[in-house]
Amino acid sequence: MTSGILAILDDIALLMDDVVILSKVATKKTIGILADDLAINADKASGFVSSRELPVLWKLTKGSFLNKVIILPAIFLLSAYLPIVIIPILICGGVYLSFEGALNVYKMLFHKQKKIDKENLMVTNKEDASRSEAKRVKSAILIDFILSIEIIIITIGTVLDQPLSTQIIVVSFIAILSTVGVYGFVALLVRMDDMGYRLISISENRFMKSSGWFLVKSLPKIIRMLKFVGTFAMILVGGGIFVHNIHFVHQLVDGWPVLLSDFFVGLISGVVFLCLFLIVKKVFFNGNS
Repeated sequence: MTSGILAILDDIALLMDDVVILSKVATKKTIGILADDLAINADKASGFVSSRELPVLWKLTKGSFLNKVIILPAIFLLSAYLPIVIIPILICGGVYLSFEGALNVYKMLFHKQKKIDKENLMVTNKEDASRSEAKRVKSAILIDFILSIEIIIITIGTVLDQPLSTQIIVVSFIAILSTVGVYGFVALLVRMDDMGYRLISISENRFMKSSGWFLVKSLPKIIRMLKFVGTFAMILVGGGIFVHNIHFVHQLVDGWPVLLSDFFVGLISGVVFLCLFLIVKKVFFNGNS
């Protein structure tokens, strides 16, 4: 009986070793989406009055957990009974990521004024604060749903050749980590300016006041930096999906450095998808107005 227990413990230890290794691999592959998720939610959770920031963030966190509860069983069922569809879904995710990355670059270059006007509108329409909050929360949860699908699909793509039990542990771990990590960090970010104002108001020390102003002024810069990093990472991850799952694309960049090949494929693909989107939008939507 003792030998049986030891054998079980040994199996558990081996399983956990595999889980740790595969979780590290999955984390590296999903880091781009996590960075973009972080940037989006930091943007969505900021801009409210101080008393509403944490309640909004809590709504986003609950929505994110609900998204995972919906997505995880569906993905596990597909992996168990219809694994052939995982790669096509993964490639669809690559299309979304490369397109979204290119779209973000397009907005950064050509829609700066529109973005500023939107922020000013949010500040001036104080009487519609409740309606605006509900709309922004709904939008953020929908985006989280899309990104959660990609995180889970990319993760399960790294463990597709593993037993179902290993898949469930690794994917569930990454799903929980993505929510706790992202929204925990966002909570620190959105309160950073309040912490700065607090230091400014209660301290007579010049250094502490300067530190407070540094925190206040750093928040929008950090959010902008996260958006840039997230955009770069989305293009990189999207390109990587194409390179590693489409034989023709893999042969096309065979021998290239990995980062260069993934980014090049992601950027070119994103530009193509963006051009198609803009053409369809112009022909079928602007033409009817």
